Amino acid sequence: MSIIKLHDRYFRPYLTADKISQAVTNMARIVERDLQDEVPIFVGILNGSFMFAADFIRSYNGNCEVSFVKLASYENINSTGTVKQLVGINENLEGRTVIILEDIIDTGATLEEIYTIFRDKNLKQLKIATLFFKPDVFRKALPIDYIGVSIPDKFIVGYGLDYNGLGRNLASVYQLTTQKMTNIVLFGPPGAGKGTQAEVLKEKFNLVHISTGDLFRYNIKNKTDLGMLAKSFMDKGDLVPDQVTIDMLKAEVNRNEDAKGFIFDGFPRTEDQAKVLDAFLSEKGESINGMVALEVEEDILVKRLLERGKTSGRPDDQDEDKIRNRFNEYNTKTAILKDYYQAQGKYFGINGVGSIGDITELLSEVIEQL
Repeated sequence: MSIIKLHDRYFRPYLTADKISQAVTNMARIVERDLQDEVPIFVGILNGSFMFAADFIRSYNGNCEVSFVKLASYENINSTGTVKQLVGINENLEGRTVIILEDIIDTGATLEEIYTIFRDKNLKQLKIATLFFKPDVFRKALPIDYIGVSIPDKFIVGYGLDYNGLGRNLASVYQLTTQKMTNIVLFGPPGAGKGTQAEVLKEKFNLVHISTGDLFRYNIKNKTDLGMLAKSFMDKGDLVPDQVTIDMLKAEVNRNEDAKGFIFDGFPRTEDQAKVLDAFLSEKGESINGMVALEVEEDILVKRLLERGKTSGRPDDQDEDKIRNRFNEYNTKTAILKDYYQAQGKYFGINGVGSIGDITELLSEVIEQL
């Protein structure tokens, strides 16, 4: 699950299809227990309850009848407080147990109308089953017999619920989010200038720059638990496990929860790392907007790194064989990420040859679109 856009609004993951299915099944078992051998008539409230009603009835093991009534009380993302009965039911309900299957109950306006509609039907009993319930805004002194999930007063879509007509077909439920981060993976081979551009872009777009190299240096210098763990591997000449790097990155993101977004530099390096990053951001209702890559021919970068090596003091910038080996490592392991993000329509290649200002302008055009 990842953040989605419907019309002009963004929605973050809230309840998975599995959790919803479990709640529906639990409700069906409780109703079965209460009714025993009685044959009820289930009445779904359209449009929102069509998925809930279908799944509930499939989960219900006893005999039953089914009908529907169509009511409306929402415009845009707000309840109007006024309910209109659009389509009624024609079945003879006298002496019957009727169980209303409602997708969501918030203020109780629709529930009040339901009780009004069935007041003169001479029922044996009327029971209310709602998949979602917002206790914080419920204002009516009316009974609700079965509740699937109690939720906060946030607008949700999916599993039959919509935002201006969209979202009903989603298997999971998403919650309206007012904040939409801009999260960029800055990508490119050694010497492409990612670090230089990241420093400019973070100031221009007010983003937090997370460099894995800086993370390691910070954690080791400050002797954090993760830093000491990483150092223990490095001192033995071993590679630091992915999980240590990932935990450092998660901690840095969590330290900057009010950020407008992040520039990830040096992470992810593999498809597995990219999937972990996607899952982590998804839990926070966010996602990667795009991978922006600086594309430069290898021969140009070799010359650039050899020139840099004259002043940087880095041994790996002074030996062409070592430089070529770094490119081979990049091409065989890391460059596969291009395919990963391209498959999601999130890969944006930028010509990395030119002045710093010209390249910044090209990068900025892409980020502004994202």
